[in-house]
Amino acid sequence: MNTAVETSYRLEGTMLEICSCAVSCPCFIGEDPDGNECFGVIAFNLERGQARGVDVSGLNIINVAHIPGNALAGGWRSVLLVDSRASDEQHAVLLDAFGGKLGGPLADLASLVGELVAVERVPIVHDGRQAEGRLQAEGMFEAEFAPIQSSPDGTTATLHDSAFTTVKGEPAYLGKSRRYRVNLPQHGMSWSYDGHNAIQTAWRMEHQP
Repeated sequence: MNTAVETSYRLEGTMLEICSCAVSCPCFIGEDPDGNECFGVIAFNLERGQARGVDVSGLNIINVAHIPGNALAGGWRSVLLVDSRASDEQHAVLLDAFGGKLGGPLADLASLVGELVAVERVPIVHDGRQAEGRLQAEGMFEAEFAPIQSSPDGTTATLHDSAFTTVKGEPAYLGKSRRYRVNLPQHGMSWSYDGHNAIQTAWRMEHQP
């Protein structure tokens, strides 16, 4: 049995976090969230990559989470939204990878989830660059976000080498939500925040046992 093929992955693209914290997010640098809890989404736009030998380029996955304290302490209550364009095979390997079954750094990320409430397949629109754009999971979640400009020439404010940095040297672009809605009452998750944190950065994780 070739276990290296069965458990390997290399995924890269962008990670976008939008949450209830004020600008900018303390969780992103390892500090406690505002009000000691966070109502957030973490969206992964997989620009290219494979998991367990299956190409998953161009797909999206979103973790909708209530985080009851410091993000790195775990205990998240989460719903995973998986791009409905994924085939059954792609869907399965994405769940294995982000669920921690393939090991490596994604297993460390998955360990922060204390309760995976549900997995939903849904059309996802992820159109964002440098903390500007929109993210939508049809009927379940929607957000629009804009960058925070750090100088008169319109340069977006950035953060470097934070707790959630996965690509060394790549900046995290700071923004805020113009609109942020989660509508998952069937899972006890419904909230609305405007003018709060939005942050986007390059993202890459791989595991080659």
